[in-house]
Amino acid sequence: MITDRDIKQIVRGLLQEDPWRIIVPAMVYRELNKRCKCAGCVPNVVDIILTVTEEYHLKMSDKPPAEPHPVHARLSAMRRKRRGGRNEGRSTGHRAA
Repeated sequence: MITDRDIKQIVRGLLQEDPWRIIVPAMVYRELNKRCKCAGCVPNVVDIILTVTEEYHLKMSDKPPAEPHPVHARLSAMRRKRRGGRNEGRSTGHRAA
């Protein structure tokens, strides 16, 4: 089982090595020696990566942010769009085993 604490530690470690590195979920799973089987947790991992990266860079800068980062708003809109409607040509009530 992977916890959000594990993911946050990995992301902070990667940012300490290179603060401007673009961190993707595959890097986190590789560092944890785990595999992403169904990709259902990937959106949560992306949220954690964004949050930790944003917090890291805010700590590194002396200025408070002027406005919230637009990435979170775009991701929220994408999730809302993805949840509604049809998935892979199936109705929303369809469940696979």
